[in-house]
Parts: sequence; C-alpha cells; structure tokens
Amino acid sequence: MFYCIIVPLAWLVWHILFRIRVVGKENLIRDGSFIIAPNHISAIDPVFVVIARFWGRRMLILGKEELFAIHPVISWMLRHVGVVPVHRGKGDTEAVEKAIEYVRSGNGALVFPEGTRTKDGNLGRLKSGVFVIASQAHAPIIPCRLIYRGGKPGLFRRCTVVFGKPIPAETLDMGDTYSMARLRECKKLLETELERLLEEHRDAQ
Repeated sequence: MFYCIIVPLAWLVWHILFRIRVVGKENLIRDGSFIIAPNHISAIDPVFVVIARFWGRRMLILGKEELFAIHPVISWMLRHVGVVPVHRGKGDTEAVEKAIEYVRSGNGALVFPEGTRTKDGNLGRLKSGVFVIASQAHAPIIPCRLIYRGGKPGLFRRCTVVFGKPIPAETLDMGDTYSMARLRECKKLLETELERLLEEHRDAQ
C-alpha cells in the first residue's frame, strides 16, 4: 500500500522538479520476471527509473548499505519501497540470493551493473552480480540508459530514461558453473547495448 502511494507522489514531485522523457517504454515487461540494468551516475537514479516505469508490481532494488544509516525514517521508507541493502566489497551473497529468489518467483528487480556511481558519467566496469541473478533466476535483462542534460541531474534539467530491448534469459544463461569467458561474453553484450542506447540518444546530453 505504501508503495502504491509513494510512487504516484514521487512521480508528481519529480515531474515538477525535473523534465523527464521516457523512451522505449514498450520494451518493459508487464508480467513475469525481469531485471532492469541501468548505468549509474547519481544517488537519485533509482527514482528516475521507478518513475519512468511507473506501473506494475513493486520491484526489488539493490542499494548500498550506507543509505540505511542516514536516518531510521529513511531506512523504514527504503525497505517499504523494496530496497535491499548491499554490503559492497564484501561479496554480499545474501542480497544476491534474495534477489534471485524474488525474480525467480515472477517479479522484477532493479540492479545497477556497475555497482557504484561513475564520476565522469561514462559507463564503468560491469560487475558480475546482475548476470548471476539473471542466470540463476532465468530472467531477461532490460538495458536502461539514464542520460542527464549536462551530464548530471539538476533542477528543471532534462533527464532521458531509455529502455532497450530485453536481452533474453537464454542468452544470459551461464549454466551451473560460471566460466570467466562466458561471464565476459554476457558483460560485453550488456555493455554494447548500454553504449548503443547512449549513441542513439546522444542529442539528449
């Protein structure tokens, strides 16, 4: 219930404070498992993605653990909108397992494949977590490119959210034993799609 209230409220506030443009919404999956994998520039990136998607059941969102240390009220709100804390740099298998089970049950997740923000706005090195989740949950990955006018978010500044065509689960299947070569193939595939989305909408920068 809280999620159903907070998302429309955030949609209204964000559309007043920012100029949001959504491209490729037809590529979103209405029913069934999926993982949205955006580039990561700002701490408020997840809000833009959730608002751009808008409809549908609550997604699980992997977020850094530091967010839950800001204030108890903030922590309570994050948990109620589906954010799961990730202990970065510690191989947080618990968060990954939770995401796998959630997505495997026919739900969606929002996972930033870079694992952290990039200072220059360029795509950083992709981590393995999102591919492990996709393979184990047998779920497609939806590439998502966030393009901020001027390179970073600002009040009344355009943000373009581009959803690419889903990468099929079969293409991302790494089997029971992950080889580094297969993982590199999956990373290259997603990286290529994310860079293509930027190139096709470079006028939004």
